[in-house]
Amino acid sequence: MTTYRIEEDCLGQIKVKADKYWKSQTQRSLENFKIGQELMPKSLIHSFAILKEACAKANLHFNKISEKQCEAIVEICQRIENGQSLDQFPLHVWQTGSGTQTNMNANEVISMLGNEYAKENILHPNDTVNASQSSNDTFPAALHIMVAQKINEELLPRLNQMIEQIKKLEEENEGIIKIGRTHLQDATPLYFSQELSGYRSMIEHSKDQI
Repeated sequence: MTTYRIEEDCLGQIKVKADKYWKSQTQRSLENFKIGQELMPKSLIHSFAILKEACAKANLHFNKISEKQCEAIVEICQRIENGQSLDQFPLHVWQTGSGTQTNMNANEVISMLGNEYAKENILHPNDTVNASQSSNDTFPAALHIMVAQKINEELLPRLNQMIEQIKKLEEENEGIIKIGRTHLQDATPLYFSQELSGYRSMIEHSKDQI
């Protein structure tokens, strides 16, 4: 039998499953945007945790939150960064606004888990976890963090593999002459290794630009 608790906000009361660590705004998004199957990527949630941890440390520095509040936020963010509690982020990519609902999903989950960690009610989703922040800032920032991580962890290593493989092909095909083609007519002959080096150079220049 499913049990529920009642969450309340300025729009009134709403039922949330008792075992969930989110509050009213996440639940309202779930109910109002039942569109598609695509959830917010786990890599974006990971990036939100990095962002919220950094914001907590900044807010502590500027005396916006207490050391105890900061400790609780940082602890939960690091757990999320390590892959814990990802099932508490159920929202679809199809939603309104500037990512507000995903930002608030993160705030709600971090506050509830943080209060459980602290064993007292010291975190508020908006006033504490989201202190000094706006969805207009946090969502683009989290996207930038996600893209930077994807570039460094996935894209650049793959490009390096391609570059090394083409270098190997250049060595294997050194001295082989082929006919260059321009609009299907015979053109200047060139070494096949030269053609391959052009491909490699294009990837290397793109990598430098990235």
